[in-house]
Amino acid sequence: MAISKVMHMKDSGSGFHGRHLRRSINYILNPDKTQDSRLIGGVNCQPDMAFEQMKETKRKFGKIDQRQGYHIVLSFKEGEITPETAYEITEKFIEQYLRNQYEVVFSVHDNTDHIHSHIVFNSVSCIDGMKYHYKKGDWEKEIQPITNRLCEEYGLSILEIGDEKSDPDSGYQNWSVNRDGPFVWSDMIKRDLDACILQNNTFDDFLVMLKDKGYELKQGKYLAVRPPGMSRFKRCKSIGDEYSEERIKQRILEEDMSSYLKKQQTEVKPQIVRCHVKRYRRAKMSGMQKRYYAKLYRIGMLKKKPYSQVYQYKDDIRKMHRLQQQYLFLARHDVKSSVELAATIMNLTDKRKEVSSEKSKIYRNQKKFETLFQIAEDMTALKECENTYQSGDNFFEEEHKRWIDLEQQLKSLGYTYEETVELKNYYRKLCSEINQKEKAVVKELNIGKSIWKDTVKDEDAKVLEDIIEKEKIIETVKQPVR
Repeated sequence: MAISKVMHMKDSGSGFHGRHLRRSINYILNPDKTQDSRLIGGVNCQPDMAFEQMKETKRKFGKIDQRQGYHIVLSFKEGEITPETAYEITEKFIEQYLRNQYEVVFSVHDNTDHIHSHIVFNSVSCIDGMKYHYKKGDWEKEIQPITNRLCEEYGLSILEIGDEKSDPDSGYQNWSVNRDGPFVWSDMIKRDLDACILQNNTFDDFLVMLKDKGYELKQGKYLAVRPPGMSRFKRCKSIGDEYSEERIKQRILEEDMSSYLKKQQTEVKPQIVRCHVKRYRRAKMSGMQKRYYAKLYRIGMLKKKPYSQVYQYKDDIRKMHRLQQQYLFLARHDVKSSVELAATIMNLTDKRKEVSSEKSKIYRNQKKFETLFQIAEDMTALKECENTYQSGDNFFEEEHKRWIDLEQQLKSLGYTYEETVELKNYYRKLCSEINQKEKAVVKELNIGKSIWKDTVKDEDAKVLEDIIEKEKIIETVKQPVR
């Protein structure tokens, strides 16, 4: 019987949106759990480069924030399936459910008694840029029925999906909690904790092995762990009495692989455990309480605070910033009169012309290497394919031939790929620097012109205009005189 469950990876914030997505991918690709990566596959992406390709798709369609991806787990009944069959079923499930619309990386983990597969896919389609949406009811309408059809095809037992109200003992009712995640996470954490306890002789070594498996740890009053893909930390003691920090330390001293094998050989009688939860309704307000809160609302004590009134002063704030810039300009250039202001504007105008001339020269020189840069850009797009080909993957043979052809073109022009990339970076740096320089000069010149416009008086106008005319900058600085 195969049971499916769906989880999603949240946005980790502007610092690194896809942190949870990358952790989930790294977790499912663990070679120790996938027969040295033999049970790993990908759709629309290379498994080793899956996160980078998913990130590039998000950037391409401008959807880098919010939900980053989804994680589907298919769990199979113990002893009912082989890892190879689980791999085939997982591959067919992806084809039928996601229909090649998303970048997908998947794997089969056979390091536990229950063989299970993991499917992690991008939240943004690489075909049309649309986001995947999981709606309430999709599990019983689409996901689990596909799993059941595939199980029937391979002669496996299936999970019955009945009406929860009419059939409280249906398969859907029994497994809905597992589908939503908490018990499956606990089971996975429990297995990893047991494995680390058996393989280590000290508590410190136990913690190191957990970290090596990708777990994050918190050691405060209670030991808490978070596996890759899980959004919150889970206290070990909440999993069971055998997993409190004190009990773990005891078990490390008491248990080893030989005791584990003896325990496995002893027959354990199965038990049915039922849990009855008593639910309490929220207390309703009495009539007197309702009248009291209504009175508080009427007299204004429960009203929300008004929004900020800063917008009323935005013009004054803008004017203050402008005056501050003008004052700093006068201090920087030691301007004490209108004549000195005109001379400063003249100097800045000349400087702007010099920078503009220098910029034109750099861009003309850069244009001479345009053919080289285009070839290098085409080679950069093929670089990952070339690296994969060099690693022994003949799938990219056509890309390899194209790479050789481009490499020969560069060689005929007297350059290698590395030299061309270095030259391109050099000109990119020069262009960036000259643009910043030009921007700074233009900004300074504009401040000077604004001071000219605000401060020139009628009695100074004729003197200033004579100076400007002599220096031939009348077109750049002349403004209406007040």
